[in-house]
Amino acid sequence: MEALADACAANDYPAMIVGVLTDRAGAGGLTVAAQRGIATAALPRAEFADKAAHEAAIGDQLRAWNAEFVCLAGFMRLLSAHFLAPWQGRIINIHPSLLPRHKGLDTHARALAAGDAEHGCSVHHVTAGMDEGPVIAQARVPVLSGDTPDTLAARVLAEEHRLYPEALRMLIEQTAR
Repeated sequence: MEALADACAANDYPAMIVGVLTDRAGAGGLTVAAQRGIATAALPRAEFADKAAHEAAIGDQLRAWNAEFVCLAGFMRLLSAHFLAPWQGRIINIHPSLLPRHKGLDTHARALAAGDAEHGCSVHHVTAGMDEGPVIAQARVPVLSGDTPDTLAARVLAEEHRLYPEALRMLIEQTAR
C-alpha cells in the first residue's frame, strides 16, 4: 500500500488513492494512510452476518469513494464471483511468487523446498479462485545458495514495491485506450 501511495504522490502518475480499506481494524496501513490524508475504513468480517453482507459493505464503501480500480495488498480472503463482477478487469492483487507456481501461503519456503532457481512476484487480475487470475506483470529474483525464507522474502518484497505501481500504471493506460 505504501509503494502505491508513494507512486500516486508523483505528479506524473495516472492515479490517486481514494481510500484504504481493510478487514482488520488494527491494520498498520490504516495509520499510514491516515497520516497521508487518505480516507480509511475498517470492515472486520466478524461484524457481518455472512460473506455476502461483508462483501456488500466493501462494495458500498468502494462506490462511496468513487473507486475506479481496486488494488489488494495483504487481503487474505477469496472474493466471490458476485462481488468481483462489477470490478472485472479493474481489481488486481500482488502475490509473492511467479504464478502459476506457488499459489497460496508460504511461497518463499515452498520455492526453496522445490529447489527453484528463481522466485519473484506477480501482479494479477483477481478472480474468484485463489491466485488464478491472468498475470499482468512479474518480477524475478534469483534463489541464492544459503537463502532462507526470510532472505528470499526480503528480495521479493523489494521487487513487489517496484512492480505493483508499474503494473497499475500499465493497467490504467490500457484501460484508457
